[in-house]
Amino acid sequence: MTTNTQAHATPDRAPEHPVRLQWAQLAPEVYKAMVRLDAASRKGVDPTLLELVKIRASQLNHCAFCLDMHSKDALAAGESVERIVQLSAWQESLHFYTDKELAAIELTEAVTVLTDGFVPDEVYAKAAEHFEEAELAQLIAAITVINAWNRFGVTCRLTPGHYTPGSH
Repeated sequence: MTTNTQAHATPDRAPEHPVRLQWAQLAPEVYKAMVRLDAASRKGVDPTLLELVKIRASQLNHCAFCLDMHSKDALAAGESVERIVQLSAWQESLHFYTDKELAAIELTEAVTVLTDGFVPDEVYAKAAEHFEEAELAQLIAAITVINAWNRFGVTCRLTPGHYTPGSH
């Protein structure tokens, strides 16, 4: 039998893989440009939907730092734990999400996992049914931006667990 302290890591425990590179400090102009790009990509996208998209892309990219950040942001914005937890198995949990959210989640997967081929026409068409063109363009931008953040996070091994909503 495991106790609670055995089953869960403690915040003061050193990460298995230390941060490789403090890229934001070493490339501050790139970081500032990413922050501006992130802010621009959010315009016109529902904040709840945006966090679901960011969480799903971060799950697919195995970015623990971004998963920590966007799960906490989603919770702080009133998202349910249940919907966040079920997001990794959304195809088996369709009833937790609206058709519009499902179209965005499916588009997020297609844009994120390009190794499976191009974004399929049927996935794009489904998203286009639920989003005005300008809104769809913003959604695609938001998906692209979170994928870029994920690449920085994973490559540099940014450490999750220290983020507080509202601190970025």
